[in-house]
Amino acid sequence: MKEGSWQMDPLLRVIEVPERWCIHGYYTLSPYAPDDSGRLLLAGADLDKGMGEVLIASSSGEVIDRFGESPLNSAFYHTGHWQTWSADGNFVYYRKGSLKEPIMVKRELRTGKELFLAGDMEGAPPFGEPIVSGLLGMLYAAGYGDKCYHPEEAPVPFRNRQDHGLFQYEFSPAAGTRGGKPVLSVADILERHPGRDKLLKSDRELQERLGQGEGLTLMAYCVRWNRDGSRMLFYFGNHSVSSSREEPRLAYIFTADRNFTDIHLAVDLSYGRRGVHWFWHPDGEHLIGYGPDPEDDARMCLAQVRYDGSGYRRISRHASGGHPSISPSDHHLLATDEGSVPSRVMLIDLREDRVIRSFTLPRVNGAVEPPGRNPLRVCHHPVFSRDGSRLLMNILPGRHAALLELSIGDVVQS
Repeated sequence: MKEGSWQMDPLLRVIEVPERWCIHGYYTLSPYAPDDSGRLLLAGADLDKGMGEVLIASSSGEVIDRFGESPLNSAFYHTGHWQTWSADGNFVYYRKGSLKEPIMVKRELRTGKELFLAGDMEGAPPFGEPIVSGLLGMLYAAGYGDKCYHPEEAPVPFRNRQDHGLFQYEFSPAAGTRGGKPVLSVADILERHPGRDKLLKSDRELQERLGQGEGLTLMAYCVRWNRDGSRMLFYFGNHSVSSSREEPRLAYIFTADRNFTDIHLAVDLSYGRRGVHWFWHPDGEHLIGYGPDPEDDARMCLAQVRYDGSGYRRISRHASGGHPSISPSDHHLLATDEGSVPSRVMLIDLREDRVIRSFTLPRVNGAVEPPGRNPLRVCHHPVFSRDGSRLLMNILPGRHAALLELSIGDVVQS
């Protein structure tokens, strides 16, 4: 398919908001309303004013509600305000404030009434509350946005490992904010980690090289829930810490039940093991993502593993490192994207490990992808609707980002 032909493809529908830079958010959260009304939950930016907001669009793409205006930061251009529907569709959760001092908001759509909590979120659980989250600002302070180390911008000092990790928050007046101390701290995770001795050895080596006040840039982040909310996955490590520190790349994917009583190391992507972007299989028991190929550790593939770390296997030789998810209505159908310029979104039939359809799409405004999170680039983040009938993607056809919707039934039949 030639670049730009998406504009004429009858299978694709563009959804755009005039004078707004719009994205749906992340591929692990469905932007489609849970009441099957076809409403979409988006984030929009006024680039001239430097302000972002949450938008609700009708099934035809018309904006029917907007709220949550706040100054833009670099994280907005990746995931918006992490806007999330409540299970009944009557509320929307979103984050605002700065990366160092985040604020969570719960908005009742009928009345417009809002409740606020000091704390962070990367989406709300399927059951609503308590919200479980790490601190997004820790990622950006470590170098996620611009590949530079900014320890002074961390919400909590990295070395205070008892004071950051995974927090729980509730909007109930009786409960208050239960996020003062983490429910599972970085120190707790390190203590029970199967590779604890190796990590502590690396910690000491870094202290010897950089000074006694230093150490591995460890954090807990990226909480992702399975469909019924019985389990979550979360990352532990240093993710994309600045290369100037010369730390080993650490990325461990753990799973836990809602009460943090059943915790497992599911995937190890550390010390040279390649892999990225893990999320839940629709069955709620397995995880899928990019990891080492069982036949060759030096290669990456699309893999699947049970939540307890057993049964790791390759499901596709595809190795883009994009954002993969499986259709909730057809577990043989996987969508993923590429980070190239130009880039593609593709549908893979896992039974045959075959790309059945691909679309070349605009992702960068310009010939070269600029570094960091900014309005000149998007991630496609392909996400299925709750019934698997549609696929929604972010695109950047010009100055303003927009949405592209694909009818899955039309693809399967064509």
